[in-house]
Amino acid sequence: MILITVGTEKFPFNRLMRWVDLLLQHDLIGEEEVVVQYGTCTVLPGGARVYRLLKEQDFQDLVRRARLVIAHCGEGTVLLLDSMDTPFLLVPRSQRYQEHVDDHQLELAQALASIGVPIAWGPADLVRFLAEPSKVSIGDLSVAAARAVCHRLEQLFPAGSPSPQPLLPPPLTR
Repeated sequence: MILITVGTEKFPFNRLMRWVDLLLQHDLIGEEEVVVQYGTCTVLPGGARVYRLLKEQDFQDLVRRARLVIAHCGEGTVLLLDSMDTPFLLVPRSQRYQEHVDDHQLELAQALASIGVPIAWGPADLVRFLAEPSKVSIGDLSVAAARAVCHRLEQLFPAGSPSPQPLLPPPLTR
């Protein structure tokens, strides 16, 4: 079972729902059950079992049972998923698409990607990770990796500087 959660934000994450719908339409997920907690999304993937909101215990039970969790890149969600023993893939929300108030999820995703945490920048990344999910624990990072994340965040937010410009995902490579 694949669990997809977009959180409960007031901003819909329809871009991710469209990606999942595309994968389901083209049979790129196969026969595996897809469960979606969609929050405020107005686009829902056909063929998925959907819930607007799940109780915390029900959500954690689904995470434990899932082969893979695909989630937004919110700090709380990242910490929760990292504490559980299920492979996860993060998809950052963007202000550019009216999915969040700012681009801090993009910034966090870039910092996490620099230390090997799986991030999906587009539907092709979802397909790749579905084929070969891997469990990366942020808690098991070496001191050097933790310093690399801190260094990356310092580059994004230098002391005394104005708000950083929104970051865009890296271009897709072929």
